[in-house]
Amino acid sequence: MTQLKIEIVSDVMCPWCVVGYKNLEKALSELSPNLSADISWQAFELNPDMPIEGQNLSEHLMQKYGQAKEQSEENRAHLTKLGKDAGFDFNFDENSIMINSFDCHRLLTWAKGFNKQTELKLSLFKAHFSDKVYLNDEAELLRIVESVGLPLNEAKQIIANNDFSENVRSEQQRYRELGVSSVPTFIINDKYAISGGQAAATFKQALEQISAEAENA
Repeated sequence: MTQLKIEIVSDVMCPWCVVGYKNLEKALSELSPNLSADISWQAFELNPDMPIEGQNLSEHLMQKYGQAKEQSEENRAHLTKLGKDAGFDFNFDENSIMINSFDCHRLLTWAKGFNKQTELKLSLFKAHFSDKVYLNDEAELLRIVESVGLPLNEAKQIIANNDFSENVRSEQQRYRELGVSSVPTFIINDKYAISGGQAAATFKQALEQISAEAENA
């Protein structure tokens, strides 16, 4: 069996990161048991200067990308369909917000030490995009942390003391220096990069090729 190292550079606020991961997951399931992956999540902030209270999503997209309301609604409808095809429910509405995700990244960095990083990441995706939970609410964020079996008191201390801030900043700088400027970016075996929310078939083809090259190296 071939095992690949896959680093996923992403932000909890990025819907394409959900689509990409779910399609990667499908591709890996189709290639099992001949191929498996050691997956880790690397921090990227779409909006590092976003205030803690966040901003209405429609307003944010209009300001940042110049999207008209109609275009924004079309994009969300398209994403909703892609999500459904990939097995994920997007629940966009007029109350959807964009927040500063730095605390999420700090907790995700910490969760890696418990082998809970992917579980926490997926729970944060679901909370934000499906369940309409505002992740800038500390009580809600801690509730999600506890729901995946991570120690609540330790998480409280991390948030209060800004623990793992330097780890996240260093991680972000590393990937900027590697040329990562958009998410999701999937870095495989420190050598190959796949960008965007690709289809499962695209991931499957790429993973088969990379696996064959690894076996022949």
